[in-house]
Amino acid sequence: MKKAVLLLISLSFFLLAGFYQSQPNAATAPKENLSEYAFFVGNIADQRPAAGVLPYSLNTPLFSDYAEKLRFVQLPDSQYFVNYNDQEVFDFPVGTTIIKTFYYPKDFRKPELGRQLMETRLLIHEADGWKALEYVWNDTQTDAVLEVAGDFKQVAYTDAAGKLQQHHYVIPNLNQCKGCHNINEKMMPIGPSARQLNGAYQQWGKLQSTENQLSTWAQAGYLRQLPDLAQVPKLPIWNNPATGNLNDRARAYLDINCAHCHRPDGPASTSGLNLSVHNQDFTTLGFHKAPVAAGRGTGGRRSDIVPSKPDDSILLYRMESTDPGVMMPEVGRKITHREGVALVRSWIESLPQ
Repeated sequence: MKKAVLLLISLSFFLLAGFYQSQPNAATAPKENLSEYAFFVGNIADQRPAAGVLPYSLNTPLFSDYAEKLRFVQLPDSQYFVNYNDQEVFDFPVGTTIIKTFYYPKDFRKPELGRQLMETRLLIHEADGWKALEYVWNDTQTDAVLEVAGDFKQVAYTDAAGKLQQHHYVIPNLNQCKGCHNINEKMMPIGPSARQLNGAYQQWGKLQSTENQLSTWAQAGYLRQLPDLAQVPKLPIWNNPATGNLNDRARAYLDINCAHCHRPDGPASTSGLNLSVHNQDFTTLGFHKAPVAAGRGTGGRRSDIVPSKPDDSILLYRMESTDPGVMMPEVGRKITHREGVALVRSWIESLPQ
């Protein structure tokens, strides 16, 4: 009898262990190399997604020192899905991995000449929340290795204007990831929302598919309750006037680059500045709004945004700066986004006094 009881207990522990190992919400130790996850087939540097790994692009992406990005999402298996909502980033199920690879083409005008992969960031949804992991690509571009403390690399490329650019590319440490991916004091994804995915998949600024991405997700079983596309909000492409007017494109740029912090439930909520594309209140949007804390971050300016006067606006001053104590965003860039600054400058100039 005693042996039977012990056997039953052992069997129970064995079954429970197998159950927890099979659940997508069970936390697992990070893998040492990116290749061990099997997200990609063939040469891993080619970034060809494996079955069940879905590529996507954003209408207006976050600026990261001119790095291009390859984005993918993997749900636990075919029984899992995302429910549509028209406001926030989709609520992905536990077991989801969001994959983002940062790279520089050797020549922005000629992508066929190749690229240098810099890093691949993973956001893994575990039972206790999202976990960030950082993988740095080796010099031979054969794999990316887990890095906790961050790193920096020298990068050189020819930009879209044909000019040679050289600068340091900074890879953040894992603690810095929380600085942006932080909503209600919880780590969260930033990009994949209905308004960002409502469009065709693009790479190198060129269409890679004529199919709407939300429709693709729905057909693949990733997305449920998708309404008619005419009812879905759509963020314009910040640098394409054919997709929206100046106001809408500037608001889209501020939404993705600033509003993950500058929103009521973001880490910069104490500033009182809400740059979300949903905010229609001129005061919290920054018009004639005095900063909560004065200092050298204001550059001696008195308001976040002074309509028709960009050079009097704190917002533009901090976007232009590369001083670590002044610049915004604080993490994710070390150089000024010239084209983004020009867009916001033109927008502020267009605002009536």
